[in-house]
Amino acid sequence: FDFVPDDLLVDIAMALVSTASSPADLFNMMLICRRFCAAATHPQVLARVSPQAFAVKAGSWSAGSHRFLKQCADVGNVEALYTLGMIRFYCLNNSSGASLMAKAAVASHAAALHSLAVIHFNGSGGRRKDKNLKAGVALCMRAASLGHVDAIRELGHCLQDGYGVVKNVLQGRRLLLEANAREAAAARHPVFKLLQNGGCALLSDFGCNVPPAKVHVANKFLVEWFALHPTSAAGLRLCSHANCGRPETRRHEFRRCSACGRVNYCSRACQALDWKLRHKYDCIPVADW
Repeated sequence: FDFVPDDLLVDIAMALVSTASSPADLFNMMLICRRFCAAATHPQVLARVSPQAFAVKAGSWSAGSHRFLKQCADVGNVEALYTLGMIRFYCLNNSSGASLMAKAAVASHAAALHSLAVIHFNGSGGRRKDKNLKAGVALCMRAASLGHVDAIRELGHCLQDGYGVVKNVLQGRRLLLEANAREAAAARHPVFKLLQNGGCALLSDFGCNVPPAKVHVANKFLVEWFALHPTSAAGLRLCSHANCGRPETRRHEFRRCSACGRVNYCSRACQALDWKLRHKYDCIPVADW
C-alpha cells in the first residue's frame, strides 16, 4: 500500500466504509496500515460511513464514540447527523440533538423527518403547549413522500382522526393500506401478491401480521440505553413499542391506550405496530378488570 496514490487510497477507503456492516469493519480497515488509518479520517471517507458502522452498543458508549459520530456529522454524513441527534436529544437530554436531526431532514433523511414530526406532535423537550400539530403533519407528509413506512402510517391515522389536518377517512385508510403493502413488499411476503391482485386491504388491521421493518441503529441504541438507565425514577415512561426506545421528556407526555390505560406510545404509528405485534393479545379494557 505504500505505493498506492493518495486519491486511490481514499477511493478504496470510501468503498470499504460505505459497505461496513458493523463498527468492527471500520476498525479493521484502520488496522491494515498507517496510511489506511489516516485515510479513515478523510472528510470524503467520513461522509460515506454506513449506518451499520455507527451501531455502537449503549454499554460501550464513550467520549470516543461521541467524537467519531460528531466528526462524521460535521462533514455532512446524514446518518451520523440523525443517529447523534437521536442520542443527544433522548439519551443525553441535549436540545442540540433536534438541530442535528433538522440538518438531516433538510437533506431529505426520511427517518429524521418522521422523528421531528413525533417531537412536534408531543411537544418533546418543551411544555405541553409547545405541540405543533400542523408542523408535525407537514413533516410526516414529506417523510411519507420519501417512502418512510412509519410516516405513511402516522399520516394515515392523522387523516382518519382529523389530528392536525382536515379529516379524510378514505384517504387515511388508503395510506394505511399503502403502509402495509410496503411492509409486505419489503419482507417479500406472499400476501403482497394478494395486494397486487386486488386482495384484502389493511392487512395488519385484519389479523395478517407482516414482519416489521429492520430497526434503525439509533432506535436500537435507545432501547439498550434505557435498559441500562431506567427513566422510571424520574416518573418518565418509555414508548411501549419494543423497537422504538423513545422516552418521555416530561411527565405524561405520551398517550395511553384508551382501552386498558396500561401502555403508552410516542406516536400513532408505534401504537398501530405494537397492537399488531403484541398488545392486541394483552389489552384488557378497564371495565373488565
